[in-house]
Amino acid sequence: MKHLLLLAFSVLLLAGENKISVSQLFGVKTVKVQKQTSAKVQKNFGFVKADESSRYVVSARFGGYVEVLYADSLYKEVKEGDILAKVYSPEVLRAKEEYLAALKFDTIRKNTQMVASAREKLTLLNISNAEIKEIEKTQTASAFTNIRAPKSGTVFAKSISNLDAFNAKQKLFEIVNLDSVWVEARVHQKELAELSQMDAFKVNAIGIEQTFHAKKELLYPSLDTKEATLTLRLSVANKKHLLKEGMYVTLNASAKEQAFLTLPVSAVIRKNGAFFVFAVGEYEGEYEPLEVEASILNADTYIVSGLEEGTEVVNNALFLMDSDAQINGLY
Repeated sequence: MKHLLLLAFSVLLLAGENKISVSQLFGVKTVKVQKQTSAKVQKNFGFVKADESSRYVVSARFGGYVEVLYADSLYKEVKEGDILAKVYSPEVLRAKEEYLAALKFDTIRKNTQMVASAREKLTLLNISNAEIKEIEKTQTASAFTNIRAPKSGTVFAKSISNLDAFNAKQKLFEIVNLDSVWVEARVHQKELAELSQMDAFKVNAIGIEQTFHAKKELLYPSLDTKEATLTLRLSVANKKHLLKEGMYVTLNASAKEQAFLTLPVSAVIRKNGAFFVFAVGEYEGEYEPLEVEASILNADTYIVSGLEEGTEVVNNALFLMDSDAQINGLY
């Protein structure tokens, strides 16, 4: 760091170079452009949402009555194949009896087509293979049938109760598997260029110590005009179900490590959409405003281009220099 002690503002014209520089009369600290190996980082915020591809609706393909409701409360955990409800359905009972009759007739007079047709009818009514085999084994048709969970998950909705009646096509349950969830993060339009370079994503939620690794899936093709943001969807493994639907999370994205020329944010000033630094001039106490290209590396550092490594620039009192430069029309 170079420390200068100066006492007044003035504008100097460098002889022979026809170049304007700023001379200031205050204590000024300087810093050099440094090469730094780092990864670009970007922070966004979002919410946890159930993975829509892991949401299952259980509907009846027949009408009937609930005899026993096993999935009797919301948010109950169920496994694939678990019985959700034991029901009575006249339609299913008739189909079972037809299948049983076809089996018995087949023992007297071989008719595989009749057996196959009766079996297919039960299959189309979504009667499980285990229940069909039970008919074959016991040679009886039970008056009751079971509605089973198609996948493991959590019961997020139910529309029936014990001894309730239901109709064909009625939505009875909604089961959501939370082993994997989505995080939908808000991304400003100006962040899109940086986002394309990000390849590592970490998710943190208040109250949960674990950091979750996320996979970028989709940038939704519509802009929220009120907030000027787009929605980025990521998938997150959630085997322990620590992340809950609706949780507010922080998303930290980073790119692969690269070498950048950097300056602290205090050394770069922005004016009219452009970035400037004040480079140390040829003579003691002279500082030349230079336009540079700058982008954020992290909260404390800018990536800069248009300067060489080792270039010395002012690191403090930029507001004073900016005021002086504006007065003298330097930029």
